[in-house]
Amino acid sequence: MLSKAIVSAARTALQQVSSATTLAAGFPKVASRLPTKYGGVYTVTLIPGDGIGTEITDSVKQIFEHVNAPIEWEQYNVSGETAMGESLLVEAMESLKRNKVGLKGILFTPMDQQSHPSWNVAMRKQLDIYASVVVFKTVPGVPTRHKDIDFAIIRENTEGEYSGLEHQSYPGVVESLKVSTRVKAERIARFAFDFALKNNRKKVTCVHKANIMKLGDGLFLNTFRNVAETYYKHAGMAYNDMIVDNTSMQLVARPQQFDVMVMPNLYGAIISNIGAALVGGPGIVPGCNVGREYALFEPGCRHVAKDIMGTNRANPAAMILSATMMLRHLGLDQMANNIANSTFNVLQAGISKTSDMGGNATTSDFTNAVIKNL
Repeated sequence: MLSKAIVSAARTALQQVSSATTLAAGFPKVASRLPTKYGGVYTVTLIPGDGIGTEITDSVKQIFEHVNAPIEWEQYNVSGETAMGESLLVEAMESLKRNKVGLKGILFTPMDQQSHPSWNVAMRKQLDIYASVVVFKTVPGVPTRHKDIDFAIIRENTEGEYSGLEHQSYPGVVESLKVSTRVKAERIARFAFDFALKNNRKKVTCVHKANIMKLGDGLFLNTFRNVAETYYKHAGMAYNDMIVDNTSMQLVARPQQFDVMVMPNLYGAIISNIGAALVGGPGIVPGCNVGREYALFEPGCRHVAKDIMGTNRANPAAMILSATMMLRHLGLDQMANNIANSTFNVLQAGISKTSDMGGNATTSDFTNAVIKNL
């Protein structure tokens, strides 16, 4: 649970953040969980990830070098392509435990039954980085079917369908366990309401499937309602709930009705992809994962984009904006705002549109445009 001190600090910071950078606003400042820092320089764990990860993290490194950001990288080129990278993953985890803060691309997860489980999920569970925060907002210069979209998804990261507990009880019969606990449901619900308060948002929507999974999702929904009534009703915070399939339809039809949404892991994975499509694609959606001790920043829509890896065609905006969220987390607001504003200016001007935005600019072109705008 975030302390009142963090809430107060975040409110003060938000008053200083310009409207152009609201995609990354509202993340808690460093408090008791101090990151590694020597001589005014923060040491941050960098995991480029698979697919386009190296290309878009290189963009961040170039921009940070240009602005002389006080960041020193501990880079681990972990790959989820094979199980051979597990020892390097362990080293990266130890680095995250030391540094408290990391920037990460997406690690590939094989679908072969004999392959290793998702290392993305393993990192979040082992470090208890329990809350995924992604804000979906209409960006000037990026064409979309809907206007004035601005909602946040708070996703529980550590249980639900992603518990990873399944077995074959009889040949051809597979049983998968969905684990739901009141403690973690309450933790993520309170996080969502705190996020709403810090960002001056008015409503929190719980997304569930309690009409079918009456015990598992019923526990999540009832815990959400209890948290709302007990702790946040006095603050004037509105709340409601919606079944996940109806949520999907409502998002496509009228996304402006949503403000903050909180949901279990699997629903968050699906809804976040719908949200990305609404605002222009995964290339412009930043995100972060936060726990009590550690913060890991990565693109909000989790795709490795293997189809364009190595072609210099990836849109690095999502990773750049995720990195600005990391800078704010470290208290480097001015630097974060400058980079974020420059990125939004490039998107709005349409001078370096990558292929996902209907242009033919390269990753390098976009990066250089951001640097030039700075």
